[in-house]
Amino acid sequence: MPISSSSTFVAADGDGYELLMGRWSRRLAEEFLDFTGAEDAERVLDVGCGTGNLAFALASRVRVKELIGIDFSPVYVNYARSRNQDPLLGFREGDACSLAFPDSAFDRVLSLLALHFIPRVDLAVAEMRRVARPGGVVGAAVWDSRGGVVPGRMFWDTAAALFPSANEERARQFTRPMTRPGELARAFRSAGLTDVVEKSLVTRMDFGSFEDLWGPYEGRDGTVAAYLATLQEADKRRLREAVERAYLDGEREGPRSYAALAWAVKGIVPT
Repeated sequence: MPISSSSTFVAADGDGYELLMGRWSRRLAEEFLDFTGAEDAERVLDVGCGTGNLAFALASRVRVKELIGIDFSPVYVNYARSRNQDPLLGFREGDACSLAFPDSAFDRVLSLLALHFIPRVDLAVAEMRRVARPGGVVGAAVWDSRGGVVPGRMFWDTAAALFPSANEERARQFTRPMTRPGELARAFRSAGLTDVVEKSLVTRMDFGSFEDLWGPYEGRDGTVAAYLATLQEADKRRLREAVERAYLDGEREGPRSYAALAWAVKGIVPT
């Protein structure tokens, strides 16, 4: 489960990530690109590309000159490469806090669901600005984990109610950098970006059953899986049963749909 100095996300398996988050990042990518825009013949950098969902969504909208996705996880980079058949797209390992590109190299620099896992997020935003050309667009989005992602609250509130030791972990999840109102916009302005706009993006997370929600937690990717790995089997079963009761809400097993909100911001590199 690699964790680098530039990311605290637990990354182990591309298929596991797709089940856990990829299916939602694909949805959010469309809302995000509506917000940030995309144009033909641009050079674009996707910072924290994961398994490539934002890059693939952008490439389906416009014909880029070049689109590079970078991620700290070689597992995710290789997974994105395995899905790619577009010669204009490329994926490579990279550090968001030290981008291996010259100044002003890209027309558009974007990041989806990555900045809240970067301890030195101020440095990452400064790097995103540095590699964007004057007049270029820099944009990012992260989940509103405290106030806008219902499945996350369901899990962590239930865990904290059962196990006092989970309170510290819950607090860590809900106070990650850039996840509170105005934080992204302040970080972008502090980096010297202009015309900064912040917006709340809305999508939904749909599950066919409780197992559809819980199954990815039994994998090796993400913060919930990392927490579950610390529990004894009896405690894990107890937590699963309690989360299942929250999912069912006194009704029969079956599909559920939950709101999921993200904070998004965009700014312009001064000319």
